Amino acid sequence: MTEIIQTFDSIDRGYSLLYCDLWGCLHDGQCAFPEAVAALERFRARGGRVVLLTNSPRPGRDVAVQLEGLGAPRSCYDLIVSSGDAAQAAMAAGQFGRRVYHIGPERDLGFFRDDAGRPYDIERVPLGEAEGIVCTGLFDDRAETPADYRATILEGKIRGLRLLCANPDIVVDVGDLRIFCAGAIAAAYSEAGGQSYYFGKPHPPIYALARAKMAEMLGFETPADEILCLGDGIATDILGAMGEGLDALFVAGGLAAEETGTSRAAGPDPALLRTYLAAARLAPKLAIAYLR
Repeated sequence: MTEIIQTFDSIDRGYSLLYCDLWGCLHDGQCAFPEAVAALERFRARGGRVVLLTNSPRPGRDVAVQLEGLGAPRSCYDLIVSSGDAAQAAMAAGQFGRRVYHIGPERDLGFFRDDAGRPYDIERVPLGEAEGIVCTGLFDDRAETPADYRATILEGKIRGLRLLCANPDIVVDVGDLRIFCAGAIAAAYSEAGGQSYYFGKPHPPIYALARAKMAEMLGFETPADEILCLGDGIATDILGAMGEGLDALFVAGGLAAEETGTSRAAGPDPALLRTYLAAARLAPKLAIAYLR
């Protein structure tokens, strides 16, 4: 049975490490949520550590710059681990060839550079010359849908190109606008018979990277029963946490606000929440309306 809590401060003090999702939990793509920032700062003030675990295709260093612009201060987290971080290693190793076709906006070009700003030994080429596909998003996620990529998907599938998905999310909400992410392209590619490879939540690579980076920072590995995963994506954050054997706190007011009857004024509705989780066949330990 999933327990509904009102505030983050009411969680068991036995958790020493939080894996916190970003979009829909800490910010909405336009600005940070002040209550969420304050909740994370209070957790850190009492000795907890916060890893911002995000399916952003951007490397963690670029996510940090984005967060500063959104109003999320450095004081609310210890470390950022992104899907982009986890996927970069595979790309740099040549697992998708040295000549790749990039699907994604110009703002994601940092994916092709290392932490020192040096370009990887990877060349971006037209689809007809590519040895693999790297998808960080849609070219224009405000106007396009996966249907606009039918020809690209068909050609890639026919040529047997493997697709690296740098962000497994299907959709995110930017303010009141819901937009498609790289995960939607990867899903369409798989449905067409192509091979898609994922590195972010709910898949293991991002969790392995988070554990390794935190162990390096702390000098020891945090026991699994001291880690709590927080997120609003039932098929990413919650499924990933449970797949890793970690406790999860579901933020009902994110992507599933309508389905769970959650608003800033009230919710989640217990009956609607039970129905939603039963349909997903997942049972996170805790649920909250918003991170606060």
